[in-house]
Amino acid sequence: MTFSKRLYERLQPVWRSNHTHPFVQEMGKGTLDLEKFRFYMIQDYVYLKDYAKLFALGAVKSDDLAVMGMFASLLNATLNEEMSLHRAYAARFGITEEELEQAKPSPITLAYTHYMLHTAQNGSLAELTAALLPCMWSYSEIGKELSRLPGASEHSDYGDWIKMYSSEEFGGLAQWCIGLLDQLTEGKPESELMKLEEIFLNTTRYEYLFWEMAYRMEMWPAE
Repeated sequence: MTFSKRLYERLQPVWRSNHTHPFVQEMGKGTLDLEKFRFYMIQDYVYLKDYAKLFALGAVKSDDLAVMGMFASLLNATLNEEMSLHRAYAARFGITEEELEQAKPSPITLAYTHYMLHTAQNGSLAELTAALLPCMWSYSEIGKELSRLPGASEHSDYGDWIKMYSSEEFGGLAQWCIGLLDQLTEGKPESELMKLEEIFLNTTRYEYLFWEMAYRMEMWPAE
């Protein structure tokens, strides 16, 4: 059994909680409050700034030129394609580029990105990959699931989000990361696999907290 399959089977209850979160389900049905999605778009933009740094660190930590090149491509795609799409998409919701650039992270956004960056900076390439994978993998799965709902991909507000993350291109990037983790964990001792499983579980949990934060539009309590 590959390590990714082991993760998928063992952590299914936690994994599915992201797919069934009200934010995700209401987005698929087209009933999500636009203000919640607007809040999500801003926080996701803030998140992507730090998420992109993981790909830079991946290139630094790898000795394989092909892997280094792929991480460089992922960094470029995130900074110059995905974030550009976010800016254009956000403009439809009245979010200016200035608002995006000046936005502050929510407590969950801050905790999530700092956990990933701490893991990436202080750990191995396998630990970095385990930390960043739940976001890409779950978004690809969620996008594909929502795309199968009648009319979801054509929704005037949420259709483009669903098309982006259900695309073959994005799915291919997620599959590459899955394959890399499987390659990096071949022959590893159980003690190391357990550590990687905990990292993957933690960022899967953070994915749920990110949906929850967006649904409740939670910033700092005293503010």
